[in-house]
Amino acid sequence: MAAETLALPPGAVRPVVIDTNIVLDLLVFADAAVQPLKPLLASGALRWIAAPAMRVELERVLGYPQIAPRLAYYGLTVAQVLQAFDAQSRTVDAAPRASAVCKDPDDQQFIDLAVHHGALLLSKDRAVLSLRKRLLALGVHAAPVLGPAP
Repeated sequence: MAAETLALPPGAVRPVVIDTNIVLDLLVFADAAVQPLKPLLASGALRWIAAPAMRVELERVLGYPQIAPRLAYYGLTVAQVLQAFDAQSRTVDAAPRASAVCKDPDDQQFIDLAVHHGALLLSKDRAVLSLRKRLLALGVHAAPVLGPAP
């Protein structure tokens, strides 16, 4: 089965919330699946929004022992990844709890922010993706990757 994609209509400008795993794919691992995000973020077609706790979580994950060798492989430091996060994302206040509640409490902040801002939500987390229908009813399109417009 091919990976599900989320298409962005031509000319659209929307906020996007990106979970930590996809942030790692974007800023550390250079994963081909997230490459379409780069020009959309650079052009402003997507405005990456993040609450302060999301940066804290990223910094914590970057400190995991299994991540250090990957950073070294790509010639990156924790400070460089955090600097890239700060440069590409816009910090906003944490959002109130959304009516769509995630089974994984660590992922709730991403859902809350996406619902509050009517943002696209990029996540590979099964607990988040299992809420797609409920999130869509709240104006949030959730998917693991962003693909070309149909």
